[in-house]
Amino acid sequence: MRSFRLSTLAPVALAVSLCANGAQAKAPPRLQDRLLTLDTHLDTPASLEIPGWSIVAEHKGDYTQVDLPRMKRGGLDGGFWAIYTPQGPLDPVSTAKARDFAFHRAVQIHEMVAAHPEAFALADKADDAARIKAAGRRVVYLSIENAWPLGDDPGLLQTFYRLGVRISGFAHFRTNQYADSATDKPKWDGLSPLGVQLLAEMNRLGVVPDLSHSSDAALADALRLSKSPIILSHSGCRAIYDHPRNVSDDQLRALAAQGGVIQINSVYLRKAEPNPEREAAMKALEAKYPEGRALPAEQYAAFLAERRAIDKAYPERGRATFGLFMANMLHALKLIGPDHVGIGADWDGGGGVEGMEDVADLPKVTAALLAAGYSEADIAKIWSGNVLRVLAAAEAEAARESAAATSS
Repeated sequence: MRSFRLSTLAPVALAVSLCANGAQAKAPPRLQDRLLTLDTHLDTPASLEIPGWSIVAEHKGDYTQVDLPRMKRGGLDGGFWAIYTPQGPLDPVSTAKARDFAFHRAVQIHEMVAAHPEAFALADKADDAARIKAAGRRVVYLSIENAWPLGDDPGLLQTFYRLGVRISGFAHFRTNQYADSATDKPKWDGLSPLGVQLLAEMNRLGVVPDLSHSSDAALADALRLSKSPIILSHSGCRAIYDHPRNVSDDQLRALAAQGGVIQINSVYLRKAEPNPEREAAMKALEAKYPEGRALPAEQYAAFLAERRAIDKAYPERGRATFGLFMANMLHALKLIGPDHVGIGADWDGGGGVEGMEDVADLPKVTAALLAAGYSEADIAKIWSGNVLRVLAAAEAEAARESAAATSS
């Protein structure tokens, strides 16, 4: 694997120097407030499982990154709130449990909105986002990360569509019944036959296909077969860091040619420095408190205490910086332009870098883009215009297919 190359930073040296340690300058608050700021991959619904945790209270020291006070400070108007299901065995019993978990998570998101109607609103169409922002509320679209819970029935996506899902992925860290994963052994050489059916169902409904986490071959299949533009909801550039979760320059060009958009994440930016003691301690912690399992209050308190003890005893080494995050974004912008780049930082799902720890820091991104010479119109596309254009195109394709079905 290649480490990130200084040569890629030459055209954007000014912006990176401004933000290498978290950007000393901040965007004018009025500009950030004018922008419609959406993130396409919020793993924050997982926080709704935490005992006593509230989206409207500010949280410190619990490793979460998104709540309403921090959204307000950072100017985050909302985005796509993920129904994430960690991949498990592909047997019928496990898959049925995954389906039930996904519905549970969707209901939790709806309950969050219903409990705080003054602060949040569900969005169905691309045009809803601006209206919701104008009303002083935060935008809640739903997305699916990992289609495993659909089982062998792509038609089940229609039920999730009715619950507000407007972006859906195929696979996660492991290959499943719909697609090969970027981080697992291939089985299908891309999308499976069932995955091709799911893609057609996405086009029919008006759901944006998301190829983040899926293999290079699956991305190629989707670019070839989808009748509407696709999205990479939280991915990065292989030219900055050669990792399977990132995409090559050729793939970026193909994505742009198809009308799609890459939403830059803040995870796969550099090779981690070896830290075996920390890795062993974190692995033991994860085994003790498995991902996706709701914990009673006393167990959650114990988990936090143990996690803080690990951080104290074995601090993280060589974290990625805000400057490296911006180098990733600016590489994509230089290559394919501001019509095809957005932001999906993977908040509450492993995202965050030194200098941009949570959503309160989002104005630093706008400041760095301004420093790199991008206009307010460009930045508006990056923060929301591009993803909403792609969603509107999915809506138009669904309307076309519905009209064709009615007339036939």
